[in-house]
Amino acid sequence: MSESGTPSGTEYIIHHLTPLQVGEGFWSFHLDTLIVSAALGALFLWLFIKVARSATSGVPGNLQNFAEIIVEFVDTQVKDTFHGRNPVIAPLALTIFVWVFLWNFMDLLPVDLVPQIAGAVGVHHFKVVPSTDVNATFALSLSVMFLVYFYSLKVKGLKGFAKEVLFHPFGKWFLPANLLLRIVEDLAKPISLALRLFGNLYAGELIFILIALLPWWLQFTLGWPWAVFHLLIITLQAFIFMVLTIVYLSMAHEDH
Repeated sequence: MSESGTPSGTEYIIHHLTPLQVGEGFWSFHLDTLIVSAALGALFLWLFIKVARSATSGVPGNLQNFAEIIVEFVDTQVKDTFHGRNPVIAPLALTIFVWVFLWNFMDLLPVDLVPQIAGAVGVHHFKVVPSTDVNATFALSLSVMFLVYFYSLKVKGLKGFAKEVLFHPFGKWFLPANLLLRIVEDLAKPISLALRLFGNLYAGELIFILIALLPWWLQFTLGWPWAVFHLLIITLQAFIFMVLTIVYLSMAHEDH
């Protein structure tokens, strides 16, 4: 804390990157991540249910047009990437794309807006971007991997799945090497999914915080171009997470 009573730059950054946490160690919960994620998920469901119930075959409104564009875009990606038959994949891909995009979009809010509102009601820490919390990105990536294993066993059966793990890619005479490669591959998938999303959004949020530390006449000059560029980043990250999910699930449905 500086002599004037205002926080230093380091204290300001730490304050904005500290989650609202309850509990200790492994059993701690980041309440801000859970609250914001649930609110954004409810917003997504409410919005698309509203569009579905009010959809018309006549001239659609702007909201219906927007929803149809997103649904058609996701459906195209599923048709081009997923080669099995599963009615769950397209809704899952839509949910992941929109939910992750909404997570990321929170990064475009002014960095002091929500923390000041939370502080006014006695909450000292509140991170508003769930994708800057590695717990959230890992939870989502592990959920995807759970589905990958579920459908691998369902489509290929226990025997077929065991053969794929033990005999691919070098055949039955290289079982230890095959198993080691499979372990590395299955560990790399959720880690890369989680850390790619987390790393990009954490860095983006940190840059916004650093811009907020600058004089007011520089904040808009630097913040506006970065916000426009970051809009592309948050969309791209949601797209990548969705496409990789589709690819992994498509591989799980391949019965050799």
